[in-house]
Amino acid sequence: VQLQASGGGWVQAGGSLRLSCATSVRTFSTYAMGWFRQAPGKEREFVAAISRRSDDTNYADSVKGRFTISRDNARNTVYLQLNNLKPGDTAVYHCAASLLYGTLPTAMTDYRYWGRGTLVTVSS
Repeated sequence: VQLQASGGGWVQAGGSLRLSCATSVRTFSTYAMGWFRQAPGKEREFVAAISRRSDDTNYADSVKGRFTISRDNARNTVYLQLNNLKPGDTAVYHCAASLLYGTLPTAMTDYRYWGRGTLVTVSS
């Protein structure tokens, strides 16, 4: 499974970006999807996850109320809307696919497939 994230860029604090993660795999709807981020000098951390049918979502406390994850199974794409961005959101954002069922996975080890990240830079 190949995943390709896009949509990153430079934005001032308070601004917005929309990240996309596309895959050509036909079985996209069988995966729970997640977004992680890695800031310079820090470990990769969970940001958000969405269930196969979009009926469940989960967010890190640091992004609740500002970020929104969504997916379009017909387009094999998952999105992450980033609003009210802060300098602390600066990071490389990665999308990932999980085969686990049940509670939405938040650990890196729960995700089998990873895409190349897209850089988000937020200036103050």
